[in-house]
Amino acid sequence: MQVPRPPAEIANGATGKDVLAGRARVAELTGADVTEEFLRAAETAVALARQTGCRYALLIDGSPSCGSGFIYDGSFSGRKQAGNGVTAAALKAAGVEVFSDREIERLIDRIAQ
Repeated sequence: MQVPRPPAEIANGATGKDVLAGRARVAELTGADVTEEFLRAAETAVALARQTGCRYALLIDGSPSCGSGFIYDGSFSGRKQAGNGVTAAALKAAGVEVFSDREIERLIDRIAQ
């Protein structure tokens, strides 16, 4: 995907898990469907985690890719909802523990165990 790019959100209040299951799409503010790009990025992240033995991921909340505590509701109005982005959901499904940027202390404690 190009940088910079238009904002994107998971459409219609769905979550990354819905996108992975084929029940939801990721759309840019322009209306362009970027679902396939987000799915490819999630697949790449999971493959890299498996290849390297990664057990934990620290991701930035709010993103339709990386959100792990909240994502935006797909209306491009700034409204948040609980849920995971596409990559966060894929990593969790692959057994990687995902932490948001607001959970750094919890991640540190988890690694120390």
